[in-house]
Amino acid sequence: MFRSEYADVPPVELPIHDAVLARAAEFGSTAALIDGTDGTTLTYEQVDRFHRRVAAALAEAGVRKGDVLALHSPNTVAFPLAFYAATRAGASVTTIHPLATAEEFGRQLADSGARWIVTVSPLLQTARRAAELAGGVEEILVCDSAPGHRSLIDMLASTAPEPQVAIDPAEDVAALPYSSGTTGTPKGVMLTHRQIATNLAQLEPLITAGPGDRVLAVLPFFHIYGLTALMNAPLRKGATVVVLPRFDLETFLTAIQNHRITGLYVAPPIVLALAKHPLVAEYDLSSLKHIISAAAPLDASLAAACSQRLGLPPVGQAYGMTELSPNIHHSPESRHLLTFCSYSAAHCDARVSVRVRVPTTGSVGSHVCGVGVRLPGGEPPLALMGAATGVEAERLVREDRGPNHSWWGGDQQVQGLPRPRTGRGGLVLRSSAKTKPLLRVRRGAPAVSSGAPRCVVLRAHSIVRDRAVNTVRRVAPYKRVRHVTFIDAVPRAASGKILRRELRAQSEEPS
Repeated sequence: MFRSEYADVPPVELPIHDAVLARAAEFGSTAALIDGTDGTTLTYEQVDRFHRRVAAALAEAGVRKGDVLALHSPNTVAFPLAFYAATRAGASVTTIHPLATAEEFGRQLADSGARWIVTVSPLLQTARRAAELAGGVEEILVCDSAPGHRSLIDMLASTAPEPQVAIDPAEDVAALPYSSGTTGTPKGVMLTHRQIATNLAQLEPLITAGPGDRVLAVLPFFHIYGLTALMNAPLRKGATVVVLPRFDLETFLTAIQNHRITGLYVAPPIVLALAKHPLVAEYDLSSLKHIISAAAPLDASLAAACSQRLGLPPVGQAYGMTELSPNIHHSPESRHLLTFCSYSAAHCDARVSVRVRVPTTGSVGSHVCGVGVRLPGGEPPLALMGAATGVEAERLVREDRGPNHSWWGGDQQVQGLPRPRTGRGGLVLRSSAKTKPLLRVRRGAPAVSSGAPRCVVLRAHSIVRDRAVNTVRRVAPYKRVRHVTFIDAVPRAASGKILRRELRAQSEEPS
């Protein structure tokens, strides 16, 4: 059993808006949010005052405790205002992918029971259609401005009294992000105020950004990674968050150079660009102090190439899942060892087990250490409350031991440090969203992802290509399968494991 070296933290019994903005008055005129494209800046004093005014306006419009508000927006300086205003008014926030189609958006609205939408004018047509499909939406608001819709800008002038909502941090849901649907239909993960706030406290010794530091928010706030690492955590500690609506390498590098970014929280594709792209050499990135990669495992050689090129300490990694708010393993910024998720956050344990790897030749297997992660017994502060299924909530309890008493897979390195392993336990299978639209063409037809953005389908199930094409057109661009290969049988080893190498070879040319 590997125990976290950090002391357990008591549950943070505060609403998330208070847990994050409790020191806003102390930070005062310090820049809290900066638009990385046009320079629009909000100070901590403004963020605190503005979100309270918007909360008052939302309450005046009819938002009540227990309502669900859908936040449908790319990263903007208004996103945190809308989020904290909604939670202060007593609502739960379900975040929507900006690239979601109207059908996908509508299903999430209906499943979460959302009655309010906050979006941006370029996405308004999708939001309107989604509201029509779902029904039950009271009003669509915009962050910027659009004819016929109230905006958050207008709400800043509200003279309504600030809502005084009795929030139970342990029971009331603050955020309702939707899972990627790795093992089934995407579900809304019910994260309470206490869960999110306590995870921030757990990460305090691991994420050290504070006054004087600048964090670049290029990963989306709608995802739990961005919501925690790029919005809640830095704003809680007085750092400045520079916001970008999407990843474009030139814009990204310009923002680092012009805003003197000190910390990056990214995904492996961005590490690859920093390590290999020739454009990087044209920019001054000397302000950077550290880089953390998460959302997928990062190859050690790629991490080393990135840190060597930029003259930085080893690129660290973090690991978590939406259900845990999300972070449970994180490389400390002060000592990024071997680029792995080396340290458990406070109040998290890891257990080592041994499995036997059967060789392809010969008769002697090799012992391979494995690592699992769980929360300690009792009432862990990060325990998943449940998952939304329609209007009602489903409690996820396994064998009456709590929702997260299971073990989450990883590899135990020789050095004794756990590293994530793709495709096991709580890790996201990144291509699963691409196979599901094809599965819906004919229920029960097995499809195997062979890496983005291809899909391999058993020919025996006779999925008609035209139907497959029509199906993928109804999903967001990042979910669309670009190539479909039909095969007669799924190649498997004697153990039953899918031979992905052979699948990749068969899918090189779409059939």
